[in-house]
Amino acid sequence: MPGNKVLVLFGPTASGKTAVIEELFIKSKEFSVEIISADSMQVYRGMDIGTAKPSSKERERLPHHLIDIRNPNEQFNAGEFVRLAREAAEAAGSRGAIPVVSGGAGFYLKNLIQGLSSAPPSDLRVRAALKDELAEKGARALMEELASCDSVSALRIHPNDEYRLLRALEVFRLTGRPLSSYAQNDSGGSGTNFDFLLLGLRRGRENLYRRINERCASMFRAGLPGEVSRLFEAGFTPSDPGLRAIGYREFFVEEEGGAQKGPAKYRLSEDLEGVRALVAQNSRRYAKRQNTFFASIPAVNWIDMENEEKALAEIRRKLFSWQSRQL
Repeated sequence: MPGNKVLVLFGPTASGKTAVIEELFIKSKEFSVEIISADSMQVYRGMDIGTAKPSSKERERLPHHLIDIRNPNEQFNAGEFVRLAREAAEAAGSRGAIPVVSGGAGFYLKNLIQGLSSAPPSDLRVRAALKDELAEKGARALMEELASCDSVSALRIHPNDEYRLLRALEVFRLTGRPLSSYAQNDSGGSGTNFDFLLLGLRRGRENLYRRINERCASMFRAGLPGEVSRLFEAGFTPSDPGLRAIGYREFFVEEEGGAQKGPAKYRLSEDLEGVRALVAQNSRRYAKRQNTFFASIPAVNWIDMENEEKALAEIRRKLFSWQSRQL
């Protein structure tokens, strides 16, 4: 019996995912689809420009899921993504639509495709102790500890990603085993048999970096500084999960001595040109990390986006072939 078909469309930031969706699924009526966002920051309300979130008009033309489901001060993790994405995929399939999971959060995608880690659940006591240590010692000290006990996870986790840093240390303290040693659970906690088609978009480095720079400039013209200012006025800072995202955290300057006096104190930078350059630089670095991570995902059909017309034709052929295939 055929499994539920799920198209996974991914690539680094600015690789052209939105354009593919526009051309194949909005302008064309060949396929009935629903989009499931695999962007770890589009889940947050009020963060629209800096996350390149689809507009309300785009969402009216094509159903989108996992967008605007959290406030910026709320945590969202891979386990929640897998559960919600699977639920959305099953619901879309029941309506006769192809679920299209699209985004650049490689860690989320890998957990959806291969299943969640079999590592133990969180322990509130250990997590609270780690949070106290983080406040007292800082992320650098905890990252050094992680490197000594789980070098694989330490290489994967950015020091600003406090959730994953604390989770990796939590697992080691609970079990004496590194988080990276735990196997993936192939069922993903769902028990549903999905037939995945994995399409990865790639571009040459110079082309990709040019597109990233152009996107960054476009976001600033569209009002990104004002968006960040409104979030700050609403009480959100890089201490909150949402505003640690690239495109947001670069606007904030931590007041000298703030961390030693308790919660960090922030102000917004007045050097918008410097902020824009930093956002573009961090976005290019992130794209490089994304490509490295995507290389660890097996069975990907890689699509060269240098010739977009040719790439769209290739994607269309693969979709028709996949649709006609029975498991």
